[in-house]
Amino acid sequence: MATHSRSLQVCILALRTYFNIQSNLIKRLYAIQRECHRRRLRSRQQIALVIMRRRRAVMWAYPREQKWWDNVVPEFSLAQFIQNFKVSRKTFEYICYRLKHLLQKRNTNFRLCVPVRKRIAIALWKLATGSEYKSVSHLFGVGLSTVFNCVQDFCNAVLRVLLPAHIKFPDSRKLVEMAYVFETRWRVPQCVGVIDGSHIPIIAPEEYPHDYINKKGWHSIVLQAVVDAEGHFWDLCVGYPGSVHEANILRRSYLWDKLNDGQLLRQNTVSLSGCDVGHYLIGGTEYPLQNWLMKPFLDTGDLTPQQQRCNSRLRCARSVVDESFERLKGRWRCLLKRNDCKLEMIKKMVMTCCVLHNICEERGDEFSEDLSAMHVNMQPPVQPLREHGQPEGTEVQSALLGHFNRQE
Repeated sequence: MATHSRSLQVCILALRTYFNIQSNLIKRLYAIQRECHRRRLRSRQQIALVIMRRRRAVMWAYPREQKWWDNVVPEFSLAQFIQNFKVSRKTFEYICYRLKHLLQKRNTNFRLCVPVRKRIAIALWKLATGSEYKSVSHLFGVGLSTVFNCVQDFCNAVLRVLLPAHIKFPDSRKLVEMAYVFETRWRVPQCVGVIDGSHIPIIAPEEYPHDYINKKGWHSIVLQAVVDAEGHFWDLCVGYPGSVHEANILRRSYLWDKLNDGQLLRQNTVSLSGCDVGHYLIGGTEYPLQNWLMKPFLDTGDLTPQQQRCNSRLRCARSVVDESFERLKGRWRCLLKRNDCKLEMIKKMVMTCCVLHNICEERGDEFSEDLSAMHVNMQPPVQPLREHGQPEGTEVQSALLGHFNRQE
């Protein structure tokens, strides 16, 4: 019995010793864990302090001179402003108002955006002067890519917002109004527009460069335009190579598809010399004679006095398109120089200039430059279209011939 009691005491003592050892081990493990946790916290705090003390990241930008735009341009007089940007201040504000929702950019953490007014001024300067992108970059104190983006964004915005508002295909009511102005000014009844083409110089494109060489030997694309009696464009076709004949451009254009069925221009007819004459356009000898497209008699040296008189009347009315092209290129001189942009961008720039031309004319902006000699001398010679037999439109042409000679 005594032996059993001592054995029990020994077991209890061993158990107590075991539990004490385990308890001490657990306490030491907890202490080690707490120490590791404290070390991690200290390490994180030190890292956070280092980050907080570190200098803010700065985006380096090349310092550029911006005094011309910030200090000189605001002091321009009205005449100086229109002389430099080719639009009046009121027209400039109108353009800014219409396009600001498309051209407005946001500031970033690295730099401030270029304001809308400055972006539009950069684009107008490029179009008005035809200067190289580098020159415009130095003048306005912005990067080279910024100038390109400003011009591209501006042209896209003009074609999206202002083109539908300022170059509209006329409806029947508008055609009557346009015909009235032509008859009042030039005594040409039923005329609603004059069609002509103008060559825009370009640098030889990479694809099919020979197709763009015109009759004068330089590369160009053709701007086909129709103007009303006020010199406003109401139809455009831009981009055909300079070697394509004007008659072929017309036949491939939207204008031909729109007018060739005769429905629009035959809604209001007038009896002239016993012939019902609808509305029509006036073109040069390079265009095909149609019921809706009149042209002068081809002068081969044997015209009758009556035909000469008819040609003279048509030539007077056609002068409006020549003047429109002169004013267009006088304002926007990028159309006079070889453009170094890609073809698609050049087309957008040409159409943008035509929209701006209409805006300036509609708002009465002053124009005083004379580039008529330069415009005429640089254009390739016209190649008359010889037509055989009795083409469509002969009856209308004869009616106008009789009408003009009865008025004399």
